[in-house]
Amino acid sequence: MNVAQAERSPAASARTGLTGIRKRPVARCEVRDPGSKDPARGGLGSGLVGDFIGDQRHHGGDEQAVYAYAREDLDWFAERLGRTLPDGVFGENLTTVGLDVNGALLGEVWRIGEVELRVTCGRIPCRTFAGELGRRGWVKEFTAEARVGAYLAVQRPGTLVSGAPIEVIHRPGHEVTVELWFRAVTTERGLMPRLAAAGADLPSDTRAELRLQS
Repeated sequence: MNVAQAERSPAASARTGLTGIRKRPVARCEVRDPGSKDPARGGLGSGLVGDFIGDQRHHGGDEQAVYAYAREDLDWFAERLGRTLPDGVFGENLTTVGLDVNGALLGEVWRIGEVELRVTCGRIPCRTFAGELGRRGWVKEFTAEARVGAYLAVQRPGTLVSGAPIEVIHRPGHEVTVELWFRAVTTERGLMPRLAAAGADLPSDTRAELRLQS
């Protein structure tokens, strides 16, 4: 489990100059539904209390309350990049082990102790992420691999404790995974019609796009 304090970075949002992508492990944390992305409308940013998000226009809010990334995918990229990638370095709140995060279904529900989280979508890489990695062409490379991790909404708030097991307690009847969603909205637009099977489990912007296309 990882959270961030506000830090200055040349790769951060031009509006604030601050980033919360440099997350570091903590032993426990309170989890809540942050609501709207918009701070002016009461949005709290991250679903983890004390976790800073520098660009709430594009990150945070109820559909991106918590970000999970697999330790196995961090290790895969570490070998490819030739560097150590500690937990939290991709900006993830949860560094999972033994869970197929990219193969998770939209709408799937995870229980971690008393907390319940619902998978909403994958992560779209941004300029800040690329700047922090300092690797030319990183956004294109990350996108091509589609090892993007999952955003989650808070279905039941509570206290998260580091190392607690993750139990998948609900899997919807469709076959729309995080990876399928990501490929459809980025590099393989021909897959978009397949997303309709997820219905209400789709993130709101994808549902709106599918309505416009129909």
